[in-house]
Amino acid sequence: MADYAQKLIAGNPSLGQRITVIKGKVEDVELPEKADILISEPMGTLLINERMLESYVIARDRFLVPNGKMFPTVGRIHMAPFSDEYLFIEIANKSLFWQQQNYYGVDLTALHGTAFQGYFSQPVVDAFDPRLLVAPSISHVINFTTVKEEDLYEINIPLKFTASVGTRIHGLACWFDVLFDGSTVQRWLTTAPGAPTTHWYQLRCVLSQPIYIMQGQEITGHLHMIAHSAQSYTINLTLSAKMWGPGAEQGGILQTSSCKFDLKEPYYRMSQPQAYPIAQDQQPNQDLKHPSLADFVQQSSNDSDVQIL
Repeated sequence: MADYAQKLIAGNPSLGQRITVIKGKVEDVELPEKADILISEPMGTLLINERMLESYVIARDRFLVPNGKMFPTVGRIHMAPFSDEYLFIEIANKSLFWQQQNYYGVDLTALHGTAFQGYFSQPVVDAFDPRLLVAPSISHVINFTTVKEEDLYEINIPLKFTASVGTRIHGLACWFDVLFDGSTVQRWLTTAPGAPTTHWYQLRCVLSQPIYIMQGQEITGHLHMIAHSAQSYTINLTLSAKMWGPGAEQGGILQTSSCKFDLKEPYYRMSQPQAYPIAQDQQPNQDLKHPSLADFVQQSSNDSDVQIL
């Protein structure tokens, strides 16, 4: 990148009078003076993947003048529970291969459980219809001007939602946005579902065991992300449904589902938002009715345009 930038500058003499290229890692390089503005693209999937934010913070501490500008300035991770029967079935079906008891004379079933958990350990990267969200989103803010490098080693986000519909929750959907806070103008770059799709898409952590919720029911849990040496994060997600209705004040947790994901090894589904049938396209004040696996298989066998993988 530095070499190509130097070629561009050489081809534009007016730029060469104002730009000096210094090649090296921000952790190692030395600058002749402090910078007034720091510009970078440190965002990865779920904002934090690839752990580039740490280098961004190191560059701030080493090179930025007091009260200097950082672009981007602030990042926010947004989260909401979702219901997507078709995605759940798609992931679960991947492990069916390992249920064969006689694959050329080999019984594969000993690896079925491992394969099932392995597929569900992959976060799904794709663009999805925001109508699949079943509760208003919450957000976790990272202020790049003040966050410490060590704060990014482990991120623990408590989760609390109120269900807008009664349905099955299949996991947690996540996306991010970043603020470019200029002296006179603010600009947001968003990766939200329903907004123009970016190359970051959105990310969904799919639970191997969905939980059932009623409209108005409280959903709690936590999203715990721990940095690892492969320049990414291990994600631990837990979602729980609390008792709802009469007697709820005396009740505790009804259902809990947890999964562990490796942000470094996602399932790049990267489809555009899919047109779901009416069963998944209800208004927020209506109950969602999802087909069972048997219904899906029966429908697929009668539909030449649908394949079961």
